[in-house]
Amino acid sequence: MSKFYLNIAVDTPLHRVFDYLPLEQSKRSDYTTGQRVIIPFGRQQKTGVILNITSKTELTDKQLKPISELLDQTALLCEQDVALYKWTSDYYHHPIGEVFAQALPKQIRSGKSPVIELTTLYSLSDSGLALELGDLKRSPRQAALWQLMNTAKAPVDNELFADIEWDWRAPLKSMMAKGWVTSSQEQTPSLYQTITPGFKPNAAQQAAIDTVAASFGIFNTFLLDGVTGSGKTEVYLQLIQQMIAAGKQVLILLPEITLTPQLANRFKQRLAAQLVISHSGLNDSQRAQAWLRLKEGVANILLGTRSAVFTPMKTPGLIILDEEHDTSFKQQEGFRYSARDVAIMRARNYNIPVVLGTATPSLESLHNVQQGRFTHLDLPERTAGASHPDIRLIDCRNQRLDNHLSKPLLKAITATLERNEQVILFVNRRGFAPVLMCHSCGWVGQCQRCDSRMVIHKHINLLRCHHCGVEHRAPTHCPDCQQAELFPLGLGTQRIEETLNAHFPDIPVLRIDRDSTQRKDAMQLVIEKVHEGGAQILVGTQMLAKGHHFPDVTLVGMLDIDAGLFSCDYRASERMSQLITQVAGRAGREEKPGRVLIQTHHPEHPLLNTLIQRGYAHFAKEALAERQQAQLPPYHFQALLRVNAINERDVLNFLREVQQLTSSINNPKVNILGPVPAPMLKRAGRFRYQLLFETAERKPRHQYLRTLLPAVEKLKTARKIRWSIDIDPVDLY
Repeated sequence: MSKFYLNIAVDTPLHRVFDYLPLEQSKRSDYTTGQRVIIPFGRQQKTGVILNITSKTELTDKQLKPISELLDQTALLCEQDVALYKWTSDYYHHPIGEVFAQALPKQIRSGKSPVIELTTLYSLSDSGLALELGDLKRSPRQAALWQLMNTAKAPVDNELFADIEWDWRAPLKSMMAKGWVTSSQEQTPSLYQTITPGFKPNAAQQAAIDTVAASFGIFNTFLLDGVTGSGKTEVYLQLIQQMIAAGKQVLILLPEITLTPQLANRFKQRLAAQLVISHSGLNDSQRAQAWLRLKEGVANILLGTRSAVFTPMKTPGLIILDEEHDTSFKQQEGFRYSARDVAIMRARNYNIPVVLGTATPSLESLHNVQQGRFTHLDLPERTAGASHPDIRLIDCRNQRLDNHLSKPLLKAITATLERNEQVILFVNRRGFAPVLMCHSCGWVGQCQRCDSRMVIHKHINLLRCHHCGVEHRAPTHCPDCQQAELFPLGLGTQRIEETLNAHFPDIPVLRIDRDSTQRKDAMQLVIEKVHEGGAQILVGTQMLAKGHHFPDVTLVGMLDIDAGLFSCDYRASERMSQLITQVAGRAGREEKPGRVLIQTHHPEHPLLNTLIQRGYAHFAKEALAERQQAQLPPYHFQALLRVNAINERDVLNFLREVQQLTSSINNPKVNILGPVPAPMLKRAGRFRYQLLFETAERKPRHQYLRTLLPAVEKLKTARKIRWSIDIDPVDLY
């Protein structure tokens, strides 16, 4: 019998696969690509994935070890999934073992073989159905459960009771003991009664639905470019409905965890489908269950954030990526992949369509439309007769501001609240104020580990660095001159909240930022409060800009946009335009007309005037022309070598050796810029530098890096520093 060897991907930072011998007495037919194995690796046992079975190896038999255990009798991952992980490893120049570690849930990559958990379903028995509400008047909690189950008209799982604030398990157990409720265990939970929408898609929505539906079973990338409030979600729902009817699965990716419950509830109301959720807020078991249910075909829909893009699909039909412009889709640490680009490649491997939805398309996607790679679907109007909001600038120059609120804005807020409508105030900075300063000597609260100021969090009396997380008690006296003349400088969400409470003491003010929504379900509770209606004010960061539908919001105020108009990052104008457009889109989403007031000290700024007078599409056209002239992405391709260490000299020594390597590789198609300090030189106690590679085409960039990076890995100076390569970087920080 001819010898064969197993090429195995192992979770290590090394850019290679490892050869192992098969188990004794096993046959070649026992092994296939995509199976997990346990292997001896140094002094420990690790889980690996078989990438290939080959009859050749560069190692001798003495150097080779047999695997310890074959975990899967059949492939855990299909050929398309393995091909996708190989492609991402190759494209992002990241170790293949770490790619697999990112793609597999922790329970599965740790060597366990979890099975799909059974769901307990509850239903009213014949004697339970025979009851009347009056029979349970002495047991109000049992009465509440009986009503819920009687209304459902079908077996229900725990999720039906999720909104109950008291412990429902004891009264349910009592009802089961009396024979009123029976339970059973099934792999697939029951479906709730779906709600049919009271409207039909408009002409633009129907055209988009028909165009995508014509591509079912064919790879095609669609850019669904719809203004805020144009009904992109309705297009998604109609397409998903068709997919489920055809027995296919749908993967939906969102940029933020906070959007997941809102969209999940809407899908459950409309679709007779098995829906699972995957994001970093869930525990290991929940994420593994979602992964398994989609892989085995038990679930029709997976709703998830960035990392969900790697989840296998048994019967793939469609991939949807909402808010495609959002930078949250790019991983910024470790394995720096773009979920948008991986989703497109995954759809290509599966030969299915992918829909990228947004009100403010990224310049990369618009460029791909121009090149004919993407199909453009336009939703130019808001649904249900809603009009576009009226956007105005408030010139703050020489105006007296009340804690950063101008008189025209305060007047507009008062008028809106008097009409019993709602207001959103956008402040792109959390905390009370970004700077604590001494009036006597000019001392400023600076982070000792970063080149940044400490942010004041007044309610908890802390100074906190939003870059490294360091925090300490706010001083009562200046550390330098000992005077008690410390004062806050600048604005944050907490400071605006406090000012609004003083102006409008009888009106609820709700704050939405990373600090106020840390607790589980905190965001959902705020959203429910807003939907209850009545005069309210929402103060928040860009978390407010993404996908929320607040029908009673008719006024949006933007307080601190000037800082975003001036930046060393060439992408800043694109991000600022997207943010302004997205935040403005929260106003007037139904019958009531909306207003947007933008406070600025730069009312003549060309970006603001282009956006307000001509819209985002015109801004994007001008920005693309500028990028082409400047030879910047998407017309040129970049890779960023990031380097950091506690000792700045170690970084500079390493970069000096990297420069010697780059000068020895003759490739005129690669333009090298730097090395230069990062815009924030010191962060979390580490000095940070970077080196930028630019090419006019993708291929020379990858060829160059395949030569350079293995040589960089071998440098002795690399042991004293941390370095990483970022392909298609979305920021230079």
